[in-house]
Amino acid sequence: MSIADVVFVTVLTFVGSTLQGAIGFGMGLLAAPLLILLDPRFVPAPILACTLVLTLLMAYRERHAIDLRGIKWAMLGRVAGTVVAGGILAIVAADTLVLLFGILILAAVAMSVSGLRFAPTGRALVAAGVLSGVLGTVAAVGGPPLALLYQDAPGARIRSTISGFFVVGTIVSLAALWVVGRFGADEFRLALVMLPGMLAGLALSRHVAPYVDRGRTRPAVLTVVALTGAAIVLREIL
Repeated sequence: MSIADVVFVTVLTFVGSTLQGAIGFGMGLLAAPLLILLDPRFVPAPILACTLVLTLLMAYRERHAIDLRGIKWAMLGRVAGTVVAGGILAIVAADTLVLLFGILILAAVAMSVSGLRFAPTGRALVAAGVLSGVLGTVAAVGGPPLALLYQDAPGARIRSTISGFFVVGTIVSLAALWVVGRFGADEFRLALVMLPGMLAGLALSRHVAPYVDRGRTRPAVLTVVALTGAAIVLREIL
């Protein structure tokens, strides 16, 4: 990997981790599509490993606001979603699966904008966990389903809860990738390349988050979720 490639990865992870540190998710949206163009090996394992460190630090930073009950319900779905992803990928092309969930994300955003709310009930959290498990495993983009449920919560609650959910869920996904031979020494080294930019972005997000929290959390969440869904759909059909 050339110096220019390392600089590109650093800038990309810096911007992605700043976004995720400010609203709770977004690293996968920004980084995954461009990292694939540079080197397909960056997705999914290396970016998931980098995100694991990021979410650990975020969950600790705002641990006072974390919704442990919500994480427990969502994790039931996350584990099931990861297993489902492995099973579906054996019979359905990953591109088809990702496209379907991209469309579902856009539909959910449209319903939210129209006034329909998705309350974080136990049943809804399990369903969001399943969707997140599938998307996180096949495309390294697992934040939108859970973010939609918490869109009306305070910023600190959104960031800490999604981060806590990601910590456990990402470990499950990485374990699944390791079992099938998609997470080893090469992927770990690529994750280390992403680490400096991620840490710098996390540091900056501490100053960006208070700005977002001043009445801008829900619009920011819906905007990034919509962009995620649109990016997924466009990536698969173009």
